[in-house]
Parts: sequence; C-alpha cells; structure tokens
Amino acid sequence: MNAITAFKAYDLRGRIPTELNPDVAYRVARGYAQFLNPRRVCVGRDIRLSSAELASSVIRGLTDSGVDVVDIGLCGTEGVYFATFALGLDGGIMVTASHNPPDYNGMKFVREGSRPISGDTGLKEIRAFAEAAAFPAPARSGTVTAVDTTPRYIEHLLSYVDRPRLKPLKIVCNAGNGGAGLVVDRLEPHLPFRWVKLHHEPDGTFPNGVPNPMLEQNHAPVIEAVRRERADLGIAWDGDYDRCFFFDEEGTFIEGYYIVGLLASVFLKRSPGARIVHDPRLTWNTLDIVERAGGVPVLCKSGHAFIKARMREVDAAYGGEMSAHHYFRDFAYCDSGMIPWLVVAQVLSESGQTLSALVAERMRLFPASGEINRRVPDGPKAIAAVEARYKPDARRIDYTDGLSIEYADWRLNLRSSNTEPLIRLNVESRGDLRLMKAKTAEILAFLDGMGAVAADH
Repeated sequence: MNAITAFKAYDLRGRIPTELNPDVAYRVARGYAQFLNPRRVCVGRDIRLSSAELASSVIRGLTDSGVDVVDIGLCGTEGVYFATFALGLDGGIMVTASHNPPDYNGMKFVREGSRPISGDTGLKEIRAFAEAAAFPAPARSGTVTAVDTTPRYIEHLLSYVDRPRLKPLKIVCNAGNGGAGLVVDRLEPHLPFRWVKLHHEPDGTFPNGVPNPMLEQNHAPVIEAVRRERADLGIAWDGDYDRCFFFDEEGTFIEGYYIVGLLASVFLKRSPGARIVHDPRLTWNTLDIVERAGGVPVLCKSGHAFIKARMREVDAAYGGEMSAHHYFRDFAYCDSGMIPWLVVAQVLSESGQTLSALVAERMRLFPASGEINRRVPDGPKAIAAVEARYKPDARRIDYTDGLSIEYADWRLNLRSSNTEPLIRLNVESRGDLRLMKAKTAEILAFLDGMGAVAADH
C-alpha cells in the first residue's frame, strides 16, 4: 500500500513532488470515483506551474474509472463550485493549494450540488481507496469535454448587483499573482468601475510572495495604492480567490468580522426574516445587526464544510466567517471571493457612504482583537487552563468551536487549529476598546506563562 500523506481535514495539500505528484493525483482521482461512483465530474485548476500536469492526471484517473469529465480549465475554486451546480454534475475536483507557497499543490473535492467532501464525509474513504489502489475495471472509458463556463459564471456574479445604480468607483485590486485578475478582466466591461490593478497577471511562480492577504506584510501594496490613487475601495484575494479582503478609502484593512455584519444586513434587506449563519469566534456585532434587522442568527462551528451543511439545514440566505469566507444561498450555499466585493460596491454606490463610515460605528460598538495565534506545547492543556481561570465568573460558556466564555461586557473564544500546533484567540467587548485590549493582553500573558510563543499567521 502506498501511503498518501497530503490529506488534511478538508482537502488535500502537499509539497511537490514528494507528497503530491502525477501518480498520487491519478490514484486520488480513482479513489474519488470509487467512493462517489459519479457519472459526470468537472475538473478545474489554478495557475500554479504544477497544476496543468496534475489536472491531466486527475482527468486520466477519472476517465480510467469510466467517468465523463467536463474540463473547465483555469479557474478559482468557486469556478468548480459553479460548474458543478450550474451544469448539474455529480461532482467536481479543483487542483489548487490556495495561498500555500509555489512548491505546494492540492485538491478540493465536491459532490452533487457542490456539497463539500471533507474528512467526515468521504475524504478518509477516498484516501483508503487511493492507497489500496485496487480499482475496479470500468465498463467503459470516460470522455473528456472542454467547456468554458466563464460566460455563465460572469452572468451569475452580475446578478448580485443592480448595475444601473452602481457608481464609477475607483477600486484598487490585488490579485496577488493569482487567478482573480482573470475574472476581474471579464467583469470589467459590464461595470462602471475604474480599476487600479496590482500584481494582476497570473504567474505561478508568485514573484510577489504567496497570495495570502491575511499576512500583514502583504497589505502594503494595496494600502499605498489606495492612498496614492485616492481610491474608494481596496480588495485583495488569496490564490484560488475563495476569500476576499477589504481596505477602506484610507487604506485601512477591515477585519472580516465587520464585513460579515455588513453583508448580513444587505441580505436581510433582500430576504427579510432570513437566517444568517455565523461562526463562534466573534459574534456580538453579527448578533446585534441580524436581530435588529429581524433576521435569525444561527451559530455554527468554523470551517467551510460545517458552515455549508448548517446553511443547507436552515436554508440561510448568507453565512460568514471572520476569516473572510462568505457563503451565499444562491451560490449553492458555497463561498465566493467575487460576490462579496460586488455587493459591498453596491452598498457604497447606493448609500453614498465610505467604507470606513459604514464600519466605524460597528467597530466602536464591538471592538475586537482580531485573531491572534500562539504556538503551544499542548493545545488542549492551554485551553483547559484558560477555562479554569475564567470560568468561575462567566455568564455563559459555549463549546461549539473550542471555548467561548462570555461576561456582561466582554467575551473570548480560544480554539485549536485543525491543521497546525496553534491555538487561536479572539477577544471582543461591548463598546470598550480599553477593556478589550486589557483582557487580550491579560490572556496572552497567561498563555505565554504556559510556554506559548507568537506565531505569524
């Protein structure tokens, strides 16, 4: 049996060629077909130098399993989501490693309706089939059809905005040498926006660093361009552009938490009384906005597989995570990095307000620390110690995702990473910036006393 070490909690990711190579890609595609028994599957790929060869191996693995393949070529992860649900396919495989370094690659898997396949819903079985490599002989070989789904995808994206009401905003965008620039260029003729394009051309060597806008050092190009160009908005995407990050007209990075609240308010206007799914890391701002607007907030564990499943269960109009994943009912409950900025541009156009004005009051009412990462010798032990320290006077404790402890005027969430030896801390308060900062410092000092050290992501 040939072990495959690149499987993670939600997808497959590994270093090229030791952990992921054409042989592994072929066996994983065969394992996927053996698990799902699909008839038609789409395959897409990102701009990485290794993606075309890996996608070819995936396609060969599928056709050797008797699966007909719809090859949609170069796209973002949401391109596979879109093709799977729009074409009524039985599944999809995206070859991507998102924001990982250029010597990595990976795969994301969905089944019919773009439902995710993760550790609890098939990845373990796919891995076992791929490692055993005892693949059944198909009755026939599958076919390959190249299909350009981009026109339909662009049409779908444009359905989220009322184009006659859009203003000629000046927008700085940083595609990070990922593929997002290709979509912006296809949207551009349909929109009145004036663009300032940074690191726009796809380049799989990532000459401007890894396309990960969560890293603070990657903010500078957008900040400088927004200020220099006096732009209305700044946007940045990760490598497979399923996440979208915002900068206001002053170049200030806006925490994803406040964008969740802003988008929730928009979708509650469009669907009054709708359910809105949110994660437990930071909650008070979202709860306040959703309840005031007459919506129903629904708490869900962080992670795209959990959020999508919960959204389907309650038929939520929108779901958001502070990590900049935004999910939409009309997009098969999937996350998109393109829909959020289109909707925010609509809000800026219709309200006549700046982005800073739209979020400033929310930031004042519910100041938050942002996610702070610490490497720890023993994550469960550190979390248990924090619980023992802070539980006695707490108003409420919740274990939906890690540990959430609430007091009258502040709350914390502390959780372990699914993929790394990290714990992640978030702290917020009710209108008291000084208290939030003091409690954040206090908890970090407590963790540091247990051997925790700062982590850069």
